[in-house]
Amino acid sequence: MGKKTLSTAFEAHRPRLLAVAARALGSRTDAEDAVQEAWLRLDRHDSDRIDNLGGWLTRVVGRICIDMLRSRTVRGESALGIWESDPVVTDDVADPENAAVIADSLGLALVVVLESLGPEERLAFILHDMFAVPFAEVGPIVGRSPDAAKMLASRARRKVQAVPRPTGERQQRREVVEAFLTAAREGDFDALLRLLDPDVTWHRHTAHGHTVKIGANEVLDAVRRGDPGRVEVRRVSVNGEPGILAWGPSGQPIALMSCTVADGKLVDIVSIIDPSRLARLSLPSREAPRR
Repeated sequence: MGKKTLSTAFEAHRPRLLAVAARALGSRTDAEDAVQEAWLRLDRHDSDRIDNLGGWLTRVVGRICIDMLRSRTVRGESALGIWESDPVVTDDVADPENAAVIADSLGLALVVVLESLGPEERLAFILHDMFAVPFAEVGPIVGRSPDAAKMLASRARRKVQAVPRPTGERQQRREVVEAFLTAAREGDFDALLRLLDPDVTWHRHTAHGHTVKIGANEVLDAVRRGDPGRVEVRRVSVNGEPGILAWGPSGQPIALMSCTVADGKLVDIVSIIDPSRLARLSLPSREAPRR
């Protein structure tokens, strides 16, 4: 196969390869690097000996992603710490253009769970459950037998299924987050308790690492310690779900929260409170958009 023909064939597979790598790595930039490395390997390979180019490329990209995830673990990094194109944070308004941008985004609660999976477990789940790759093909990618790959994906699936899913209409979820903001500003702790699930999970990503707190009282204590008069807060959209963005007295963003609302209550909150991470994100302005 000539170089030009090979390049054309590769480009036909690029969108799917990027989607696989982005899901696996949580970073568009890293995904592009993985796909570029796959092209370099293809260019050095005897393409005439490849019977199924799509399968060969998926296997190569999968192995590259596993290596990158392992390297990340050694360096103590996570996707939330390096994510460059996500989370997608926009004004929380009905906007077809925004809807198209976030349609393929993962909720931050799911990102947190994916980060808890081992590289092979993560790839087995993503390849099979998100991209319908048969276990007979997943096995060689993760270095296991098909049956072992199936077990890896099953373990990952149980963890993913435990992630709270939003329920109710989108507008209803917005109203719950807006009511939470109002109650926090007014110090109405009875209203806050009504809006928080008793077992709400709160993930906090700070400059010092990741902590998890369980229970409405943990959130209430944080609200009590706050100073609403010195902080400007408003609702935004985080990967398609209602969230909260806060700015400090200096005008710099100090916290981003992604909220999962189910049955009219906040059941899961993911907060990014790392100043350097927030500084790298593309965030809406402090001024709320006109309705």
